[in-house]
Amino acid sequence: MNREEKTELLGLLNEVFSNAESVVITEYLGLTVAEADQLRNKIREAGASLRVTKNRIARLAVKGTKFEGLADLFKGPVAMAYASDPISACKACVEFAKENEKLVIMGGALSDKALTIDEIKALAAIPSMDELHAKIIGLLQAPASKMARVCKAYSEKAA
Repeated sequence: MNREEKTELLGLLNEVFSNAESVVITEYLGLTVAEADQLRNKIREAGASLRVTKNRIARLAVKGTKFEGLADLFKGPVAMAYASDPISACKACVEFAKENEKLVIMGGALSDKALTIDEIKALAAIPSMDELHAKIIGLLQAPASKMARVCKAYSEKAA
């Protein structure tokens, strides 16, 4: 990799760190190519992105961004999952790590707060926005539907 490519990669990574809302750092040592493809697909389906990059350049790119505390995690064979929302990268990484023990979550950050592995798992347990919207709509519709059933039962009983 020549100097121009490194400068271009540094700028790209700095932009990624500036625009991301959450970042999860994982160690992928031992994953086969097929497993790595599965991981990328799972993360892409969740609405996040996965990037394997040079650690030295990643440590330089993270400087001056809200994820500056992650610089120490860029050691060894690591990949970073990032997303513009707080949950999708965490959820995809945790789900894949449950299926495949070769993927090890090392840490991450949400906005400017560093996250422990337990905090990442807790974020992954939060339902998606679509699920939350469905629950709220169900809760709002429940009293009206119960009232309609009671009225219908009463009218059938009276007739």
